Amino acid sequence: METLQDRGLTALRLILAFTLLSTTLHYAHNVIRAADYPQVEGVSVGMAATLVVVAYVLFTVFGVLGYRDYLRGRYWRALAFLMVYSLSGLASLGHFLVAVPQIPAFWFATIYTDTAAALLLWAFVVWAATKLNRVTSADQLSTQH
Repeated sequence: METLQDRGLTALRLILAFTLLSTTLHYAHNVIRAADYPQVEGVSVGMAATLVVVAYVLFTVFGVLGYRDYLRGRYWRALAFLMVYSLSGLASLGHFLVAVPQIPAFWFATIYTDTAAALLLWAFVVWAATKLNRVTSADQLSTQH
C-alpha cells in the first residue's frame, strides 16, 4: 500500500492535472464554439452545448470522488471512479462519429490530448490494480499459513 500512497499519488496527481487541463479546454471550446463542431441531427446547438456542460460536470465529479477515495485509502472504489472519469477523454473521440471537426489546430489537438489523458488514467488504474492484487494475494497467503 505504501507504493500506492507514495509513487502512486504523485503519478495520479500529474495525470489528473493533465486530464483536467485538457478536458476543461476542450469542453469549454465545445460549449463556446458549439456551432463549429459537427452537429448531430435533431440536436440543436444550444442543446448540444448544454449536454457538454452536464457531461463535463458529471465526469469531473467522478474524478474528484476518485481522487478523494484514493487519498482515503479506498483504492478499489477510487479506481472505479477514475475509470468513469477517464471516459471524459474518450468521449472527445465521439466527434469523429459525426464528422471531422473543422476547427483550428489547437482545438483539434485537444481531442487527442483528451484521449491521451484517458489512456494515461487507464494505465494508472491498471498499475494500481496490479499493486492491489499483489498485496491482497500476499495477505491471503499469510493468513492461510
